[in-house]
Amino acid sequence: MSKIGLFYASSTGNTEDIASLIKNKISATEVELHNVAECTDDAMEQYDFIIIGASTWGEGDLQDDWEDFLPNISKTNFSSKTVALFGLGDQEEYCDNYLDAMGTLYDEVIKQGATVVGSWSTDGYEHDESNAIRDGEFVGLALDEDNQGELSNERVSAWIEQITPYF
Repeated sequence: MSKIGLFYASSTGNTEDIASLIKNKISATEVELHNVAECTDDAMEQYDFIIIGASTWGEGDLQDDWEDFLPNISKTNFSSKTVALFGLGDQEEYCDNYLDAMGTLYDEVIKQGATVVGSWSTDGYEHDESNAIRDGEFVGLALDEDNQGELSNERVSAWIEQITPYF
């Protein structure tokens, strides 16, 4: 296995905590954590395997650091990169745009040629709409620390099992 770049942004610490949990649970490879607030413009270029973690804010917005970093993704050639995504959101309070930020980042890396792995079932979630659903599944691991935090550890473990063969 090659080294994996795990890129995240976190305002409250939840996304950072999940990024650290993922890093600690992935075995047999090196995972390098990167807070996008501290990244250079070309930080993703050095990795063929990338995990992206994002939380959704307000009415479907990217977290501020991802909003600032997004132009760098649009300048990066992802055609030789394998990407997995995880997203955090509040499916009860923001049921009309649960995990929209993950959908926004998915759209951008796909547009730049990425191969995305790690889709996740919508079963067990209560929301009305989400920009992160394609073909009936979330484009990555869906987490809700506000309402289903007790399920996160188990979901992370199952998702890592799913994506590991691609990395």
